[in-house]
Amino acid sequence: MAEETQVEVAPEAEGMAALGVLTDTPAEQSAAAPVEPKIDAQGRSYATGRRKNATARVWLKRGSGLIIINGRDVTRYFARPVLQMLLQQPFETTERVGEFDVMATVVGGGLSGQAGAIRHGISRALTYFEPGLRPVLKAGGFMTRDPRVVERKKYGKAKARKSFQFSKR
Repeated sequence: MAEETQVEVAPEAEGMAALGVLTDTPAEQSAAAPVEPKIDAQGRSYATGRRKNATARVWLKRGSGLIIINGRDVTRYFARPVLQMLLQQPFETTERVGEFDVMATVVGGGLSGQAGAIRHGISRALTYFEPGLRPVLKAGGFMTRDPRVVERKKYGKAKARKSFQFSKR
């Protein structure tokens, strides 16, 4: 019942394939080529992470797991354990806990947005340090920048959507 169909290849395409021009698609070529790590002279990889209005600049290097944020230890900067756990998630997912030192500067937003921005930056820096970790981090959702931001206030409104109190009389 099932018929096999043959795809005819144009003679020009056969000639080009013989020259090696049309052998691979661009997606196959990029998948086959190994990605080189991006590491500077000090042995660090750099990445920028963002969430809400927070922007984090993150430097990652081999070390003992020390995390410094804006010149302070992570336990002093993020007092809540939930925010500290957020920073450890990329390392736990890739099974690299305690292998890297993190130095980050973060500006803007609140503590939750800053923690998310640093997590995003750590994930990107990890992929620059070890490109083979990208599929694991991408599957965990760490490579996606959270696009949610505060909605702007509109004129004629008390806040972005809240109206002023209505008076019937």
